[in-house]
Amino acid sequence: MTQPAPDTPATPALAISGLAKTYASGVVALHAVDLTVARGEIFALLGPNGAGKTTLINAVCGIVTPSGGSAHALGHDTRTDYRSARRLIGLVPQELHTDAFETVLATVSFSRKLFGRSRDDAFIEKLLRDLTLWDKRDAKIMELSGGMKRRVMIAKALSHEPELLFLDEPTAGVDVDLRRDMWEMVRGLRERGVTIVLTTHYIEEAEEMADRVGVIAKGRLIIVEETRTLMKKLGRKTLTLNLAQPLGAIPEALANWNLALAGDGHELVYEFDTQAEATGVPSLLRAMSDLDIGFKDLNTKQSSLEDIFVDLVHESAAEKHP
Repeated sequence: MTQPAPDTPATPALAISGLAKTYASGVVALHAVDLTVARGEIFALLGPNGAGKTTLINAVCGIVTPSGGSAHALGHDTRTDYRSARRLIGLVPQELHTDAFETVLATVSFSRKLFGRSRDDAFIEKLLRDLTLWDKRDAKIMELSGGMKRRVMIAKALSHEPELLFLDEPTAGVDVDLRRDMWEMVRGLRERGVTIVLTTHYIEEAEEMADRVGVIAKGRLIIVEETRTLMKKLGRKTLTLNLAQPLGAIPEALANWNLALAGDGHELVYEFDTQAEATGVPSLLRAMSDLDIGFKDLNTKQSSLEDIFVDLVHESAAEKHP
C-alpha cells in the first residue's frame, strides 16, 4: 500500500496494511490485516473474545508493537511518525486506568496538556457536562462508581479533540443511561467530522450505529462490508406458518423445502435466502394447498446482524478445520 499523504481531504482516517502480531510465545494474534476507514465514518469491529480486536487497536495506538505491516492515522505512520499520529488519536480502552487520587477535572485537564493542547476551560467544561460529569468534577476518581469511571475514560480520550477515536468495548458492563449517552455522543462526534472505530459485543450497537462492519476471528479479518449491504447480502428470512391443524411429521411431498416443525406441530418453519433468484415461498404455499394443509397466519423474520456474525465465524472455523 502506498503511504497516504497527510492532511489532504482524500487521506483516509485509518489505513492499515498487512498489520500482523505474533507474541514471543508463538501465539499469532493478527494475520496480516488490511483495512481502510474513511474520514467521518463509524466503523464497527465485531468478534468473539480473543479474536484480535483489542490487539489491532493497540497496535495502531502504539501500545503493542506489531510484528509486521504498517498503520497510518490521517496519513501519519503510527510507528515512524508516532507523535503526530498519536496526537490525532483518542483511545477509550477496555480497562479502567486512571489516577485514583486525582479529581475528575484535574485528570481530564492533564490529559489535554499531555497531547500539547493549550488550556481551554470552556471546552473541558462542555465535555464534562456532555458526559454528565460536571457535578463530579471535584470528586476523586476512587470515589466514583464504575459507570462514572468509564465516563472519565471517555472524557480523557476526547480531551485533546482527536480526529480518530477508538472505542474498545465502550459500553461493556455499563448502565443503560451511559450506553444511551454514548450513542448520542458518538453521533455528535461524527457530525463534527470525527472518525470512530469501535469494538463491541453488543451487536445492536453495530447494527444501529455503524456505517460499515468488519468481522474478525482468530486474528483474521473475515469480511468488511457496509452494514446494510451485509444484512442484505447475507441476511436470511424465516417464514413461520401457524397451521390450522397440527402436523405429526413433515409430509414427503414437502421434503425439498428443508422445513422444520415447531410449537408441538402447530408451526411450520421455513428459512430462505433473500438473495436467491427463487425464494421457494410461492411454490411451498402451492404445495401445501395441494396437500390441504391450511394455515391461520404467517410471519417473516429477517436475520439480525448477530445471526450473520455467528454464521460467519462458524464458516471461517469450518474452512480452517475442514
